[in-house]
Amino acid sequence: MSFSTLSELRARLLDAPMPDAAAIDGAAARNAQLTKPAGSLGRLEEIAQWYAGWRGNAQPKVEAPQVIVFAGNHGITARGVSAFPAEVTVQMVANFEHGGAAINQLSRNAGASMSVHAIELDRPTGDFTETVAMDEADCVAALRVGWDAVDEKADLLVVGEMGIGNTTSAAAIAHALFGGTAADWVGRGTGVDDAGLKIKEEVVAAGVALHGDKDPLDILAALGGRELAAMAGAIARARDLRIPVVLDGFICTAAAATLERAVSGALDHCIAGHESDEAAHSRLLAGIGKEPLLSLGLRLGEGSGGALVIPLVRAALECHSGMATFAEAGVSAG
Repeated sequence: MSFSTLSELRARLLDAPMPDAAAIDGAAARNAQLTKPAGSLGRLEEIAQWYAGWRGNAQPKVEAPQVIVFAGNHGITARGVSAFPAEVTVQMVANFEHGGAAINQLSRNAGASMSVHAIELDRPTGDFTETVAMDEADCVAALRVGWDAVDEKADLLVVGEMGIGNTTSAAAIAHALFGGTAADWVGRGTGVDDAGLKIKEEVVAAGVALHGDKDPLDILAALGGRELAAMAGAIARARDLRIPVVLDGFICTAAAATLERAVSGALDHCIAGHESDEAAHSRLLAGIGKEPLLSLGLRLGEGSGGALVIPLVRAALECHSGMATFAEAGVSAG
């Protein structure tokens, strides 16, 4: 059973499972006995213990990572907010399906299964400067696409997106959730010029003026896109299944932030994969209390930054679970 309204999703978030305290304690105890100086593997040690708690295993490994890409079209593209036309969304979905995109290569490199879900591309969301992007039924349907796309056997999840215009949607969500001005949250996305950047600022400001006083999940509906809602649904489902999640870039983080603002702690099963080159991503990460693992100047989306972190998480767990303890290696602990 999943949910049929936004209120029911909020209730699921409130009732979401917590990490296994015994597994965390066991992982911490093991970490203290491994053949290395205390703390010498830095954040890798933190990752291993965080992952152990969510999987309920003090000595786990990543064996079945999953990458899911969701695609949607946005009514606000008619306002001139992107350097590319909306038709590119359909074309890129075909590229994903034929294995030609960056995320295909990165998923394969990470040993992850990958799927793409195009969500009603022939029916763009509403222009949120005039109406809601999605009514509740549309938003719930998109959330459930994401919910249902998560493989129950996965043990690490990355969600990505494709949708011309979706940096504008993400900026509007961030502005509505965290305040400031539209200019604080708007970036160049696919590479708009100064005139395009000004249009984006005006569109975001108008959307937030119309919808910004709503509940966080209603903000997702009013200002988001189907692919953003699907990412949020998949992240929520992963929590339900105790599957750790690596967040991708600005757009993914904006979608995830609606869950965190709706229910504090809803993203405790998530880590931030990277800080993207989209100007406001670092501010958005700070808003949800996440410190990125990588900063490589990426701004592609698709789940690319998250997929890059799968091998890093796997490496943290290989060290944690495979390294000998001082007793096993016959090494003096000092």
